[in-house]
Amino acid sequence: MSPLDPNTKVFPTMFGKLLLLLMLLIPVQFAHSVTFRAPIDGVKWFVEGSPFVCQLIHPIPAFGEAVFEQEAGENVQFLLIPAQSQQLNGRVRLVAEAAPWAPGMAPRRITEVQTEQGSVRIRGESAASVLAALHQGMMPTFSADRWFGTNQAVSINILAVNFQQAYSDFLECLVELLPVNFRQIARTAVLFPTAEHQLSDATRARLDLIAQYVLTDDTVQQIFVDGHTDNDGRRLLLRDLSQRRAEEVTRYLVSKGVDESMIVTRFHGDRYPVVENDTPENRQRNRRVTIRLERE
Repeated sequence: MSPLDPNTKVFPTMFGKLLLLLMLLIPVQFAHSVTFRAPIDGVKWFVEGSPFVCQLIHPIPAFGEAVFEQEAGENVQFLLIPAQSQQLNGRVRLVAEAAPWAPGMAPRRITEVQTEQGSVRIRGESAASVLAALHQGMMPTFSADRWFGTNQAVSINILAVNFQQAYSDFLECLVELLPVNFRQIARTAVLFPTAEHQLSDATRARLDLIAQYVLTDDTVQQIFVDGHTDNDGRRLLLRDLSQRRAEEVTRYLVSKGVDESMIVTRFHGDRYPVVENDTPENRQRNRRVTIRLERE
């Protein structure tokens, strides 16, 4: 019988084998992908804030949360936080895609990052790009090749529904943030010219920030103010100079409303240099008062 005889089953068999081969060549993640996003009629954005941090939060059902976060003294960052850290691992891609209700917009790649203990953290220009995409009504989409360590791909969509009003509330929260956070002022050193103890304008500005923070954060329990000098002079005179410097700083903090009972004022002369007194630059670094904040 001729192989081209229409009564034979060769053609169907060959077609079946070819179809099976094509199916095997298709990556598993396309065949078994998982997508998370809020239903369009149930998208929520809400703001939580304090003088220390503002958050714009978007719950993603069955997955976790997407969060814009700005800490006092820092720039905004974007966090994708699974309820279970095992959901994401390895590299994650972020692309701004057209929203389901507005097809036709060209996708725009934003970045690719490594997960951090299952979460995704987007900083700097990339975080700003996520904000811009949502303002444009686009859908930032995170994707990874392995979900829960399996061969299933996963996508997480961030919808812009109800975003604009919540973002306005977020901006209002940002206005109330402190200018600095605890890490930025917990350890501070202010410098002095040779043989002087008066506060410069720059030192006053720094102490203003410290006082403002202390008056807001009631977990700060104690402030240590320590005066130091370089080794240029008689030891007894250096000790007196370090005392005047430390006391000047303490007086200024008290004048700004800080409770004097919180402050421990000490002075050490030239006993504790941070660097050798062997150059003018090093001597300047040693002519200092350090301010250290301690929490509960």
